[in-house]
Amino acid sequence: MDDQLSIINTKDGSQSISSKNFNATYHSIHGAIEESIHVFISAGIYYKFLQGYSSLKIFEMGFGSGLNALLASLSAKKFKIPIFYHSIELYPLDKSVYSKLNFYNQIPNATEKEFLSLHESDWNHSISINEFFRLKKIKDDINVLPLEKNYDLIFYDAFAPSSQAYLWEEKLQSKLYHALNPNASLVTYCAQGKFKRILKSLGYQLDQLPGPGRKHEMTRANKV
Repeated sequence: MDDQLSIINTKDGSQSISSKNFNATYHSIHGAIEESIHVFISAGIYYKFLQGYSSLKIFEMGFGSGLNALLASLSAKKFKIPIFYHSIELYPLDKSVYSKLNFYNQIPNATEKEFLSLHESDWNHSISINEFFRLKKIKDDINVLPLEKNYDLIFYDAFAPSSQAYLWEEKLQSKLYHALNPNASLVTYCAQGKFKRILKSLGYQLDQLPGPGRKHEMTRANKV
């Protein structure tokens, strides 16, 4: 898909990407790194570590800029807890775009080499990024991809319902629900009322959590 992408600066000093086709940005304009840490690392990975998980299998909806994967890789190394990370992306970024992002200059202990290795690892193969983080990027459409059935955590980082409404509907969310282990969780920046009602109808219990930056709320759904 041809898309007009541009690099933008967000308010925490980190960069993001603006998509003309989807009329959306890849991260919050109020802080790309701040959002990813708050929603996916703190409310997701750290939450699971505190629950006593000794390893994690994560499914990410939307590899995008690679920011969530970079932060997850750093978390795995920091805590010495293995993370097996599957991420799907239908429209991978070109090197001319991702190579311009400044995440590794903004995040302690991140390196350009590790960030680029996430993007440049082979698609559809499981690759060791470091001794605690194994990545499998999947170039496919989430609607047709058969999912494995043993994930502990989902990073749901698709474009907002206003851009891609079908990704937030019951059919796909049910598919994801059944790919989770008991007591697993889904985390997302989205707190849309309709979306939360769908999650509840599927059997999740929802935690009301403050959102990042100026956002009042985010969603963590726990499978019971």
